[in-house]
Amino acid sequence: MKKLMSTVFVIAAAASMAIAADQPDFTGTWKMDPDKSTFGPLPPPTSITSKISHKDPNLTVATTQVGPDQESTAKYSTDGKETTNSMMGNDMKSKAVWEGKTLVVSSSLDAGGAQIKFTAKYSLSEDGKTLTNALSISSPGGDFDMNIIMLKQ
Repeated sequence: MKKLMSTVFVIAAAASMAIAADQPDFTGTWKMDPDKSTFGPLPPPTSITSKISHKDPNLTVATTQVGPDQESTAKYSTDGKETTNSMMGNDMKSKAVWEGKTLVVSSSLDAGGAQIKFTAKYSLSEDGKTLTNALSISSPGGDFDMNIIMLKQ
């Protein structure tokens, strides 16, 4: 019985490592491709650069945007644990989980009584050179989607 349980444990551990190996590593410096990105009803920024540090379950995204100028750093836990980051001076609660090779980050914040929800789906191209952030935003002013295409530098 012990041998059977040991074998089951080894197979389960190997399977979990294989699953983890299938998940992409987003680490790197990424710059927005303005020709391929869409921003719904919002005017597009002049540029976006993100520096990502990713070692599961820790993911840190430091972003600099020009036009309008903004800087932010967000930390997530890809194992589904809730994290809190600051957005526009408000606490934003987020949970990040893997859905296959796509990282889905669900966030919400209360901006002066207005509830805003974000769902960001991060995916990496097969060659590892293009990061897509398919972002859905729901607010009292309406719902819209953005698709930010980032190229590895």
